[in-house]
Amino acid sequence: MYSFLIAIFAIVCALLTFVILIQSSKGGGLAGTFGGGADTFGSVFGGKGSAPFLQKMTAILATLFLVIALIMGMITRGNVSQSSLVQKEREQRLSSPARTLPQVPEGAVRGGKTTPPPQSPSK
Repeated sequence: MYSFLIAIFAIVCALLTFVILIQSSKGGGLAGTFGGGADTFGSVFGGKGSAPFLQKMTAILATLFLVIALIMGMITRGNVSQSSLVQKEREQRLSSPARTLPQVPEGAVRGGKTTPPPQSPSK
């Protein structure tokens, strides 16, 4: 289900980006790049041009974007752990098998030769 939502979300994002970029702005937008400005789109979409259609598509796609983002947020809300990455790393290091190995006293191995651990002086 979550993978399906991500796929739909990606499609909505791409369509929303395209619809926003193709709208005519003060500078003409990308509408002029695709073979003409208002004349080309005006003949296809009627006398007012493509502005009302693209505005409605933008509103619909933006609403879908918001709804899908909220649904995905609600789905993953329960799956997020409350511990930080640093805490997880500490727990992993403490639970590693190397933790159970015996400790080698400092100075026990020098130059490839094993020396006895330092002993306290006796009086």
